[in-house]
Amino acid sequence: MLSRTLGTTGPQVSALGLGCMGMSALYGDADRGEAVATIHAALEAGVTLLDTGDFYGMGHNEMLIGEALRGAPAARREQALVSVKFGALRDPDGAWSGYDGRPAAVHNFAAYSLQRLGVDHIDVYRIARVDPDVPIEETVGAIAELVEKGYVRHIGLSEVGAATVRRAAATAPISDLQIEYSLISRGIEAEILPTARELGIGVTAYGVLSRGLISGHFTPDRQLSTGDFRAHSPRFQGDNLRHNLDLVEALRKAAEQKGASVAQIAIAWVLSRGEDIVPLVGARTRERLTEALGALDAGLDDADLAAIEEAVPAGSAAGDRYPSAQMAHLDSER
Repeated sequence: MLSRTLGTTGPQVSALGLGCMGMSALYGDADRGEAVATIHAALEAGVTLLDTGDFYGMGHNEMLIGEALRGAPAARREQALVSVKFGALRDPDGAWSGYDGRPAAVHNFAAYSLQRLGVDHIDVYRIARVDPDVPIEETVGAIAELVEKGYVRHIGLSEVGAATVRRAAATAPISDLQIEYSLISRGIEAEILPTARELGIGVTAYGVLSRGLISGHFTPDRQLSTGDFRAHSPRFQGDNLRHNLDLVEALRKAAEQKGASVAQIAIAWVLSRGEDIVPLVGARTRERLTEALGALDAGLDDADLAAIEEAVPAGSAAGDRYPSAQMAHLDSER
């Protein structure tokens, strides 16, 4: 397995990370036993980075990861690095009600996460979205206090713009920025990615398959439940969906020429963007995990990359990444 650095101040991590959100929330029903088995399979394959959020299933995802870690062989468990996002506020109906980045809240969220995960420290800790009412310096400073006490190893950021990255990095060492990055979500290339690289901050890229849209498995007649995030996502609606799936079919031709699946080519493209970028794959089953791991063997050359970018040019996607109400919370889009 390839090894990458999670920033100049961060640990070594595997070339791919496992995003565990879909095992608990936002993408329809998931099988708990299969989810645990998938985490175990990822660890056995050499995946070391497990990503979660304390609000994924209102704590369910952290408890799931904790269960999987307890059942893993000691050597694999010790190699696992857990990244946790915090700060998103939800009510019993599952509705979203903002973000809380106050220092006292940061410490409170961390205490609950440590308990649910069953660990004595969190490897990478980050607020999910910037709290507009709390300066990022205060939020990052509170995480730095947790680092000093040994409860957190590394400070991360999530979905922030270049200016916020600089302010945070001036407050405390930042190891990693988690942000959406894929063939059809390339907005970070203009300013955010260069800033992270200037400051020696690694990137964990989520949404590398755009929530399944460019996986090669999504069909135009697929019925989504009301609890599935994609039922409300602009990129999965009407003409937008038809346009985006046309891009996928163009990508499929490039994948077939390479003898790979669409998902493998899309993941391999993100891998090709630099050693400082670690794609998170949101596999919920061992079958999808195995497919994703195949991206490590794709070995894209210049001709392959040219064919991929011809199939899916930068800026060619139809629709925003999130519904308008959620887009308003993205510091990275301002």
